Amino acid sequence: MTGSRMMRFALWAGALLVIGAVAAAIHYGAPHATLRVTTGAFGTDAQRLIGALITEVAQDHPRVKLQPVQVDDLAASSRAIESGTADLAIIRSDVSPPTNGQTIAILRRDVVAFVLPPKSAIDSIGMLSGKTIAIPQGRLQDVNAALLDLILSYYDVAPREVKRVFLSPDEMVAAVHQRHVAAILAVGPVGPGEVVGAVAAMAKGTGGTPTILAFSDADAFNRRFPAFESYDVPEGAVRSRPATPDDTVTTLAVTYRLVAPDLMLDLVAGAIGRTLFTSKTKLVALTPLASQIEAPDPDAKNPILPIHPGVANYLSNGEQSFFDELHSYFYLAAAAISILGSVATIVLGRAKTGRMRQEQKRIGQLIQIADQAQKADTEMLEALDRSLHQLVGDALASAGGSGADSSMTLAINHARYSVTARRALLSSQGAQGTALSPTSVALK
Repeated sequence: MTGSRMMRFALWAGALLVIGAVAAAIHYGAPHATLRVTTGAFGTDAQRLIGALITEVAQDHPRVKLQPVQVDDLAASSRAIESGTADLAIIRSDVSPPTNGQTIAILRRDVVAFVLPPKSAIDSIGMLSGKTIAIPQGRLQDVNAALLDLILSYYDVAPREVKRVFLSPDEMVAAVHQRHVAAILAVGPVGPGEVVGAVAAMAKGTGGTPTILAFSDADAFNRRFPAFESYDVPEGAVRSRPATPDDTVTTLAVTYRLVAPDLMLDLVAGAIGRTLFTSKTKLVALTPLASQIEAPDPDAKNPILPIHPGVANYLSNGEQSFFDELHSYFYLAAAAISILGSVATIVLGRAKTGRMRQEQKRIGQLIQIADQAQKADTEMLEALDRSLHQLVGDALASAGGSGADSSMTLAINHARYSVTARRALLSSQGAQGTALSPTSVALK
């Protein structure tokens, strides 16, 4: 590659690098992304909550767009994060949590309630062996049945020793009244939902005040199965009259979370978390489900679904951390541009140095032709003439239309004059030679 071509290539390469760096700075300098987020089937709590979040994010961060991705169930939502087909997902902590998932926000905390008839003799999970458990019918019945099996196994009760039936609310009332079931397993929030429905069915079927089975070793269960938490249900939290439970009961809980892959930029994760936490009132106006949104604990050491660093930074340092993070991306972009500019300068400098060295070499060869022409015979003069033509052609190609400098032009004219003068002298002395064209060799 000639010096001029190398220089043009270096110029184009440097320009493209700088343009790319500027584009990257603009692109990454602020939250700017289309994020795919999983939702449940149409009409589900998850679908309504994500719909509200999409609306709020569009207003709060116009450069961040949430694109809903419908999945069949909670397990599919987790797989979408692991496979990279979704950037955000609603998952339940006990249902196949993604190995690369990190928590943006806790959307809801569901208690695990074994609802018992009044004056039931059952006071531990072990006493459920040989009994029949009712589980509310619905999309999550199989998931909750798997949760039952896990709990039974922890307490050394073989799942096959406990029969389970999936019942509608009316069927549960009848089953309780006829004493076909010993308990109802309900998983839901402390509020409207499965737990309240199960307590109501038990109360209606028995005509008394139900109780909720306590887990005395909930903390130990959590250490073995981090997807579960120890949770205290306050007196009267499920039903006020008569109070259910009649005293604070410690049980288990699972969490619904909005999670992102661990590779999501801190700035983007922080922006999503910030919208959830600062716009909670607006979200509640769109769906009451948003009332249960809470921030994850930045100090929690849970080995599954840890808090995303971008969210942790925002929670620890507030709004200032968000703008500091934004500034850091601009700083990195500026540093990248500076480095690329320096590299381009070095490349261009080396290309220019190489070209100058090549020109110096050609000038030396032209001077050598002029010196040798003064004593050359006809045959040698023809050889010098061919060398001169070759050097002129190389100089033109190297200049690339920009014109040669004055030193090169002077050297070419000097060599051309020497060859022409020697040929004229040989001709006057009777030597035979081919006339050389007197065309000017000044380069334009």
